[in-house]
Amino acid sequence: MNRTNHNVTPDLTLVEKRRGNPPGKLVISLKRKLDELTVLYEISQVIGSTLNCHEVFSDILGIFHSHLGMNRGTITLLDSLTGELKIKAAHGMTEEEVRRGKYLVGEGITGKVVETGEPAFVPQIGKEPLFLNRTRSRDPVKKSDISFICVPIKMGSSIYGTLSVDRLFNEDIAFEEDVRLLSIVASVIAQGLKIQQMIQDEKEQLLNENITLKEKLKERYSFYNIVGTSNRMTEVFQMIERIAQTEVTVLIRGESGTGKELVANAIHFNSSRAARPFLKLNCAALPETLIESELFGHEKGAFTGATEQRMGRFERANGGTLFLDEIGTLSLTAQAKLLRVLQEWEFERIGGHRTFRVDIRVIAATSKDLERSIEEGTFREDLYYRLNVFPIFMPPLRERKTDVLLLADCFIEKFNQKHKKDVRRISTPAIDMLMQYHWPGNVRELENCIERAVLLCIDRVIHRYHLPPTLQTGDQSGTIPLLSFEQAMESYEKELVIDALKNSGGNMAEAARLLKTTERIVSYSIKKLRIDPKSYRP
Repeated sequence: MNRTNHNVTPDLTLVEKRRGNPPGKLVISLKRKLDELTVLYEISQVIGSTLNCHEVFSDILGIFHSHLGMNRGTITLLDSLTGELKIKAAHGMTEEEVRRGKYLVGEGITGKVVETGEPAFVPQIGKEPLFLNRTRSRDPVKKSDISFICVPIKMGSSIYGTLSVDRLFNEDIAFEEDVRLLSIVASVIAQGLKIQQMIQDEKEQLLNENITLKEKLKERYSFYNIVGTSNRMTEVFQMIERIAQTEVTVLIRGESGTGKELVANAIHFNSSRAARPFLKLNCAALPETLIESELFGHEKGAFTGATEQRMGRFERANGGTLFLDEIGTLSLTAQAKLLRVLQEWEFERIGGHRTFRVDIRVIAATSKDLERSIEEGTFREDLYYRLNVFPIFMPPLRERKTDVLLLADCFIEKFNQKHKKDVRRISTPAIDMLMQYHWPGNVRELENCIERAVLLCIDRVIHRYHLPPTLQTGDQSGTIPLLSFEQAMESYEKELVIDALKNSGGNMAEAARLLKTTERIVSYSIKKLRIDPKSYRP
């Protein structure tokens, strides 16, 4: 710190010129150089071992003491909220002395260094009025024998605090070399603090984004957003509302495409576990050899291809919810292990011996007839009763026809945004087609139909010809049959008899066996339909 530029007292200088001493006194010995290199190496190793600099502050100060004899080393950091300088780490001070070490910017030597951003050296603290000794850690009798060095911890224009040490005053010590060494270390600390702050800022940003996304998910999967006003769907809503806040295991049943996963989402995001993990696993999507590993995890070397340890879904979803879709496809071995988890809430990884306990809620779903699977021996009865604590039945779309147009409107709005379209309505003929169709693929099929129609639409109205051919009726497609029922039946009967005669070489008895009927009935049909069996003989 320069006295002329910063108005500091004469005894406070960057480099003590020590008038009257010969230049040879300032020569740094080889041992000093080796000590400096050792200090720099050890400190770089310590700082490089962690992303949290605060954890190694005490170690850094200890290195200064052990190699260079620097006492009462302190790292003081600036609190950005209060504007106060506080000691964050100290070597050779009691906890009480550390608590007393607080300064304002510009106050005392430490405050001046932060204010100016320049290092300071006090040869004898007993003769320097700016030295406050606020920690009261120096012996008043020996103050004249103590020198104080303080350097800023800064990077560019950002000043984080100070690094300071005490030295026993000696004319032979090159204090300017101490200032240089401390400045180098302070620069490394500043880099570590900057990286730590960047990581913290990124962590907070990700945390805020995570909270925002969870709120959006909760809003998106609110059961109020499940579309439906039919009586069957009203019952589903009531069931979700009753059990969402409980810990009960839920089994969602229904045909494929009815929205079972949507109900599982609604249950989780409206439960007390909403902020915890929500993991999903489609049991039908993985082969039997991998499903157990996916559920329970495995240890390294547990089987061929297990090159590393892996956590399973149960372990990763601990504290939250696990949704098991198409649970009726699980193998009997996997069913037995799943039953144990549901009974004891504990499991072992494949190839491991450590038992893991979990706090988890299980929601299962299936489109299979589990009762029939039990009779056939492909599904465990005891597992069925563990899962079927609270069943929810999702009605097929053909049983909730009043929801078809409501769903169609929601899908139009969704795909307008997705594909940047401006579809306004559905034409009356198209509405009739939607209402008359039996929807074997349920809501998923309706969604696909509407997306196709939105993409094909060019005049902001969905017409019947925008809908898939599967929805077209005979009247709308001009394919109404012209034959009467009796004529159509006779035509089909004639086709069957002729095909049988061709395969039997005109033998009526053999033709009757192929048709799984009597020769008398075949003979009657031949006469009625005026068929000549001889024409089919080889």
